[in-house]
Amino acid sequence: MNETIRGLCERKSVRVFTAREITAEEKATILRAATEAPTAGNQQLYTILDITDPSIKTRLVETCDHQPFIADAKLVLIFCADCRKWYDAFLSAGCQPRLPGVGDLLLAVSDANIAAQNAVTAAWSLGIGSCYIGDIMENCEQQRALLSLPEYVFPAAMLVFGFPTAQQEARPKPQRADVRHIVHENAYRLMGGEELETMLAPRAGNRTYEEYISAFCARKYNSDFSREMTRSVGEYLKQYEK
Repeated sequence: MNETIRGLCERKSVRVFTAREITAEEKATILRAATEAPTAGNQQLYTILDITDPSIKTRLVETCDHQPFIADAKLVLIFCADCRKWYDAFLSAGCQPRLPGVGDLLLAVSDANIAAQNAVTAAWSLGIGSCYIGDIMENCEQQRALLSLPEYVFPAAMLVFGFPTAQQEARPKPQRADVRHIVHENAYRLMGGEELETMLAPRAGNRTYEEYISAFCARKYNSDFSREMTRSVGEYLKQYEK
């Protein structure tokens, strides 16, 4: 296993950071790695917000489901799916572009997340931990106002970075599902209840599979924040129906 593959396999989310600062050089390296990511048509359909204002970090703690460690992070980056800049470029060049559509948004979200993962991988190689904050899509109206996002710019992913504490370094990485359940050959294969249990039961720990699934469904899928995220994104998508 080479160093790159080892890093990909060992990387885990880090939510508690030491007081050690990320240097300007380390930050520049992470950002450069992000912008070198694969991108549709070399368009780089994303804009990265570097959040340095402590007051904005404090607001993000609340708008992103009350997670205090966001404010403790040494680097906070928000990857926006940006369908605006190319549209504006077309207009300024005298083109007659159609309005951005849902397909453009999905392509931009893909670009943004690929760039984000490049940043994650680069940071890990420098000994810097990170954690994705999916709640940036929650409370979408508040997030867009806080970040001054115009039409056709969507906060697709947020990352917080810092050097992990010893406890975080020692914490085991959560077990991923076996490849045979994730990789389907040639076409999608519906998995029955028995295979789904085989795939997910190792995560149950001391609980029964049914107890684990019921608790996870209540804590994540049926949670208030999940419902709010669905509502927020649904409302945001309406602008693409114009």
